[in-house]
Amino acid sequence: MDQLEFIGTGDAMGVPRVYCDCEVCAEARSTSGVNRRYRALVAVEGDEGSFLIDCGPDWRTGMERRGQRFTEQILVTHAHFDHIGGLPEWADACRWLGRRGQLHAPQEVLDTILRQYPWLGGHLDLHAVGSEGTRLAGWQIRAWKVFHGKNGFSYAYRLEKGCFAWAYCSDSIALPEEQKEPLHGLDLLVLGTSFYHELAEFATRSVYDVKEALELLNEVRPTRTVFTHLSHDLDLRRDYGLPEGVAFAATGMRVLLQTGE
Repeated sequence: MDQLEFIGTGDAMGVPRVYCDCEVCAEARSTSGVNRRYRALVAVEGDEGSFLIDCGPDWRTGMERRGQRFTEQILVTHAHFDHIGGLPEWADACRWLGRRGQLHAPQEVLDTILRQYPWLGGHLDLHAVGSEGTRLAGWQIRAWKVFHGKNGFSYAYRLEKGCFAWAYCSDSIALPEEQKEPLHGLDLLVLGTSFYHELAEFATRSVYDVKEALELLNEVRPTRTVFTHLSHDLDLRRDYGLPEGVAFAATGMRVLLQTGE
């Protein structure tokens, strides 16, 4: 049976933030801190194979924590450091092991990655996810561009297999109607929500807060939702009164993807 594992559930800075002494960061520094969060990373695994989504600067830590020594397939949402900072380490693993990694992303994301790391092509095969999508581990995957506020754009992915459909949309805000369309009819939505209620001016923001995300859920109505990309504003020890079927992601959390196959 296919499953989704949350390896990294944090925002761009992770938790704890090195400079911060707030209660959440302090708790995250303890050896058993439930609020310790690495940069966004998930694994999709099943009988037909496996792949990761994103490869940020905590990629190595995440791999070590789950005892995984190599991954062949990675799907990237966008070329911001917290989502691609681990690519050099992945490429180095490929070099040492004599294996080639398979990197999947929309062409403009691949172009940006190669401008930052022009040598990656020596160790990775790059695959553009175009209008027809791609297929990984038996999942048919569709990509679409989403508004990422002051940070420009990201991509979200809708994945379908058998009778199960889910989406991964880690970095977005204020989606217009056409960008919400692929979020309808989902069994599971993984959505980025950095704060519970972010007070910063909208022009400076880049990710939904929880209050805004709940309004979005009332529109697209997924069967189940998991909020990820969490900042130090969110404390997993608190009860935020989330609706039934909505939860915050935690490091190591696993969700079954019941495809019916």
